[in-house]
Amino acid sequence: MAKETIVVVCPGRGTYNAPELGYLARHHAGSPWLAHFDGVRAAAGKPTLSELDGAKTFDPKLHPRGDVAAPLIHACAFLDFLALDRERFEVVAVTGNSMGWYTALACAGAVSGEHGFAIADAMGINSQKHAPGGQAVIVMAGEDWRVDPETARAVEAACAQVGVLPSIRLGGMLVVAGPEAALDALNAALPPLPRPPLRLPGHGPFHTPLMQASADAARASLPVSWFGAPAVPLIDGRGAIWRRFESDPAELWDYTFGHQILAPYDFTAAMTVALREFAPDRVLLLGPGETLGGAIGQAIVAHRWLDIDSKSVFSRRQEEDPFLVAMGREAQRRLVTV
Repeated sequence: MAKETIVVVCPGRGTYNAPELGYLARHHAGSPWLAHFDGVRAAAGKPTLSELDGAKTFDPKLHPRGDVAAPLIHACAFLDFLALDRERFEVVAVTGNSMGWYTALACAGAVSGEHGFAIADAMGINSQKHAPGGQAVIVMAGEDWRVDPETARAVEAACAQVGVLPSIRLGGMLVVAGPEAALDALNAALPPLPRPPLRLPGHGPFHTPLMQASADAARASLPVSWFGAPAVPLIDGRGAIWRRFESDPAELWDYTFGHQILAPYDFTAAMTVALREFAPDRVLLLGPGETLGGAIGQAIVAHRWLDIDSKSVFSRRQEEDPFLVAMGREAQRRLVTV
């Protein structure tokens, strides 16, 4: 029987929340990789992932912090990737959103599992090194998940007017970043929207030039020798594809700790390329959580992929035979694991 083809999506910050507490224990207890990750952190004098994941309650001041969230999310996603039933599914491409790029590197084989974790762990710390500023999410899509082009243009103009920069293009949402004063001024400049912008607590001005200190720290501590060509195609935050026999490891390192940190991350473009270039049988969203599912669904709707042209059509398809499989959702997880 022919294998189903899948594009794998690695989630970024904001996906390990209170409902995800205990995710590693529930799904990956006894994993040798988890034991390795715990050992690395213990040797560095840091709380282990098992300790953080096994806390009695979710700590809103601790768990979302970059140096905690990044390694937790990376471990959940990478171990989910390893749990995929390879007898039934063929991975034809891997991509990720924002911090998920570091996990995508490991899943695609561009870096080893050990180095992938070291990168995610280090970048959780480096991401806290930046000029003053933060992030906010602007929802542009209506209830049908479609975006009015005029609204999108008005949002872009309002951001430029107050000095707020695009950070992540996320389906029917736009994550923006900039100095706190600029973010404060944004609300008054925006056109009418489905809901007011949501500030992201604990987030820096990611994917903007304000992250130069983070990029400098990464380049100084994370060597180019860790990078190789990916084993499967890797789609970056521009929509560019890194292929096995066409990729220069030094260029991949340079993108990862340069453009990827300092310029907007276009997850919408990455999903567009994933659909059009690879036409997978399914899209697989690794855990933890499933909050990125909405953005993926909105990208699918925008391109009317498989004649899915609205949220309601997407929802019906998901109930009948899910095109998007989220491993953070238990019923869907069982569809793709051994």
